[in-house]
Order: sequence, then structure tokens, then C-alpha cells
Amino acid sequence: MDETKVQDTMNIILNAGDARTHIMHALDSLGDFDYQKAKDEMKLANEKLVVAHKLQTDRLQNEAEGEGVEYSVLFTHAQDTLMTIYSEYNITKHLITVFEKRDAKEGK
Repeated sequence: MDETKVQDTMNIILNAGDARTHIMHALDSLGDFDYQKAKDEMKLANEKLVVAHKLQTDRLQNEAEGEGVEYSVLFTHAQDTLMTIYSEYNITKHLITVFEKRDAKEGK
């Protein structure tokens, strides 16, 4: 794998990791019933996930266009990390909605 691909792969991992940090902050804010702060953190998480996803998509598109690709444990790890954090993102986003609905129903 050439240096550019290694850098891009590491940037997938780094951006996904940054997104996870924002997701954890969102969950902390959710626990404090600070829904606006939780949503703000989720917005930041989403921005990081978009960057990571674009890097992954570019790499996959190159392969689809016929560029030779060698197997990479690092890229496999990056994809696994990204997909795991996407799941955490989606669950957290749903939890925020559930908590807000619960509080609205209880008149809080």
C-alpha cells in the first residue's frame, strides 16, 4: 500500500475515533438531560463520520474503477472501526429522541 493510501486509511481511523469521542460526550450530556449539548456533540460526530466515510468511499470507488488493490489489514481495521462507530452514532441519536419523547410525555 502506498503512502497516500496509508495516510488516507489512518485518517479514516482518526476521524472515526474523533467521532466516537463526540458520541461519548453526547451520551454524557444525555445522562445530564442536556439534550441540546448532546445534539451539538452529535453534529460534530457526524462531521467527522462524513470525512471518514468519504475517504473510505473514494478508496472503494478506485477499486470499482479497476485500480489494482492489495489486501490491507489496516484498511480492514479502518472499515471495521468506522462501521462500529456508525452503529454507536445511530444508537445514540435514537436514544436522544427516545429521552426527549419521554420527557415531553411526562411534561418535563
